[in-house]
Amino acid sequence: MATLKDIAEKVGVSISTVSRVLNNDDSKIVNAVTKEKILITAKELGYRTSGWSRRSTGDGGAKPAVTKRAGCIISLPQENYSYPYFSLVLKGIEKGLADRGYGLAFIHTRDELRDPSVQQQIIQDSHVDGAIIIEGIDSPIYEALKKHIPTIVGVDVNDPTIPTVSYDRVSASQAAVRHLIEQGHRKIGFIGGLGLSGDIFREKRFRGYRYALLEAGIEPERKWILNAEWQIETSFELMSRLVKEEPRAELPTAFFVASDVMAIAAMRAVTEVGLRVPDDIAFFGVDNIDISQYTSPPLSTIHVPKYEIGQTAAYLLSDCLEGRLNFPIKALLPYDLKIRRSSTKA
Repeated sequence: MATLKDIAEKVGVSISTVSRVLNNDDSKIVNAVTKEKILITAKELGYRTSGWSRRSTGDGGAKPAVTKRAGCIISLPQENYSYPYFSLVLKGIEKGLADRGYGLAFIHTRDELRDPSVQQQIIQDSHVDGAIIIEGIDSPIYEALKKHIPTIVGVDVNDPTIPTVSYDRVSASQAAVRHLIEQGHRKIGFIGGLGLSGDIFREKRFRGYRYALLEAGIEPERKWILNAEWQIETSFELMSRLVKEEPRAELPTAFFVASDVMAIAAMRAVTEVGLRVPDDIAFFGVDNIDISQYTSPPLSTIHVPKYEIGQTAAYLLSDCLEGRLNFPIKALLPYDLKIRRSSTKA
């Protein structure tokens, strides 16, 4: 079955734009040509809204699906779906909702949610039964949503009052840095970004990095902690500046990077100045996106069950709405270390 992501990729627009067009959401203007392309592509790909889908019954027949609708809010700083992590979580959500016969009413980013007209559309006009929030959003907006949307499920949301699904980011990051230490590295840097708190020391992947260093008796070096603001370009620029300005002998010998895409950008910056990965600087990423196994050298990374996280969140939401779940369960899915050449010396 075609998904919103399939349509977005073919037309060349964001998933939220496709969602708005197919759900007649006028909170933001989409030009007529783009709207027509989206509608035509949706028809060509056989996209069906879940409210009209059918699901099998125990006797092998079919019945109309439940006509409940759910919304999705994703914590992206802008309408930018270049991070494969989010697109696969969204794909899992869409499939999970369809499995249970639910329609996806909207997808909005964190920045879009700061627009009062979008907030009004969600709170007053969308009439959704529940919502899935992917990572944290601004506290006042979040509290307003909780007052108006009956049921909310979080993906890596720090709220003990709602069901959530994630993986243990602290433990996973700690395991990755332990691997680097086991490879003989003592000078290990970090590339990542801030969470909603604005304090990198509270960000989960950084905490795992720091815990691993401290348990090995290594004090983190502040000048090797690079805040790339979760941006690919910023990761490249910061790493380029570091390897060009610091004497070779004073550079870290390894980096733990909070996403694969930032790690790949940083590796590029290293090789452009003639340094070798992993002989001069080793790298370990997070997410295990498809391209990570094809970089040169292949990138060591933490495998995150992205699709399964999204699908589980959708199942939790439907379980809440249909009375099968009445307490705020916290589901932690397993992670796995993918050890490749970027972190291991021959």
